[in-house]
Amino acid sequence: MDFNFEGVILAVCTFLIIGLLHPIVIKWEYYFGTHGWWIWLVSGVVCCVCALFVASIFWSALLGVTGASLLWGIGELFEQVKRVEKGWFPKNPKRK
Repeated sequence: MDFNFEGVILAVCTFLIIGLLHPIVIKWEYYFGTHGWWIWLVSGVVCCVCALFVASIFWSALLGVTGASLLWGIGELFEQVKRVEKGWFPKNPKRK
């Protein structure tokens, strides 16, 4: 019996990508605010477009997940501003 581990590996990678981007969004908002949200947009679109041209289904899916997570991060970045205003997260006193 042969096992195909690609699905499990993809699931773990997806979990890690989402898990890593969450604290990055928090740190980004703390240091930069919403400035530079377009970097998330460009990165997400580039990953999604690259996913269209990669022959390997595994790597294509991984790029697609990364791209979608980066694009989702834009919304989370603006939501993080609201969380800071509510006092759920610290505000950076050095940033205007």
